Amino acid sequence: MKLSLGPILYYWPRQVVMDYYEKMASTAVDIIYLGETVCSKRREMRLHDWLELADHLTKQGKQVVLSSMTLLEAESELKSLRRICDNGDYLVEANDMSAIQILAERQLPFVAGPFINLYNSPALKVLVEQQMRRWVMPVELSRLALQAIHRGTEEMDIRHRFETEVFAYGRLPLAYSARCFTARAYGLAKDDCNLICLQHPQGMNVKSQDQQEVFTLNGIQTQSAALYDLREEMSEMKHEGVDVVRLSPTLEGMVEVIQAYDDARHGRAIEAVRAEGQCNGYWHQGCGMDHQSSDDLKAD
Repeated sequence: MKLSLGPILYYWPRQVVMDYYEKMASTAVDIIYLGETVCSKRREMRLHDWLELADHLTKQGKQVVLSSMTLLEAESELKSLRRICDNGDYLVEANDMSAIQILAERQLPFVAGPFINLYNSPALKVLVEQQMRRWVMPVELSRLALQAIHRGTEEMDIRHRFETEVFAYGRLPLAYSARCFTARAYGLAKDDCNLICLQHPQGMNVKSQDQQEVFTLNGIQTQSAALYDLREEMSEMKHEGVDVVRLSPTLEGMVEVIQAYDDARHGRAIEAVRAEGQCNGYWHQGCGMDHQSSDDLKAD
């Protein structure tokens, strides 16, 4: 199995981003996704910056993929998308159907991101015929759902034509909205947000009325409050034919996370994942915010 580092989902200053990837270049990740996927107002990094960074990381031995926006609302965003698709050097992760349409028209291979609603083998077959090379399973699907999808694609004789990638670490990206919740929390309009997301490099925690942390607000994106962590399920993912394990960037401790997952994929001993503040429920066909330890699963 390969390890991938997903696109940064938060808004960080340009120099922070550059320094971050300099650290990532020396880690065990095999694939690095670059680009802004959440909000077009986040312009610390422009396309030429991402391409220069992609060239640098490629020279460090990483496979680089350029990620597209998830929710497009303006013609200017479509123009930016076309420039990404026409980059000429790097595979593109399509995070909405307009990206897939553009790439298919150009007969370019692509990755179908986790925000494309692919829930069965016939849907995968459609995209494979349009040159999809890899898909990232929607985060809410379980191991059993993946089994069924893989079984269906084997029956269609297309399983060998694409890779499967599973989101395994990070705050789960759950939903997108045309409304910016971070700006709203400050009483600001979305179009005049003062780039307030820069003040929340890990998003804003949201508590329920009983003071339970349930969500993280990240501009127009809603994430889980708990960190999704499938470190203990690495052997299961390998058994199910998962080709790539995705780790979503966090500002602190990412080098250690990557090392832990590298240890896990090579069968080296790993520390048990603590349940508090972490979850893995979706993989086990449960509530997303639940956590099941390896001891719990053995007891079941």
